Amino acid sequence: MDMLGDAPLVAIIPAADIARAKSYYTDTLGLKISDDSGPDLTFECGGTEFGIYETPSAGQAAHTLASFKVDDLDAAMTALRGRGVTFEEYDMPGLKTVNGVAEAEGMRAAWFKDSEGNILCLNERSSG
Repeated sequence: MDMLGDAPLVAIIPAADIARAKSYYTDTLGLKISDDSGPDLTFECGGTEFGIYETPSAGQAAHTLASFKVDDLDAAMTALRGRGVTFEEYDMPGLKTVNGVAEAEGMRAAWFKDSEGNILCLNERSSG
């Protein structure tokens, strides 16, 4: 047995306002809560789970906190834009987006900020 190799990894995302984050993740992103019995929230997503906890330091990370692997990036972006999500535009060495999408060999991705200012990603890998 690998010490951690067999242990599921759960992402934990910070929120300055847990009620606002709960509304955003359920209503805007359409995710299901699997546990809201404590002060934190747990969401079920694609066979995995992630948590959200309240902290005043939410939204301060300047990097991607979590990435959703999607089969159709364009469809996912269209659906989220219809729910008010705005995708980030980047133009820096190694990363340039066009209409919110960055492309690299075998991968397309788009980034957006949640209600707390955390950077999340949609990622589509091409087959082959």
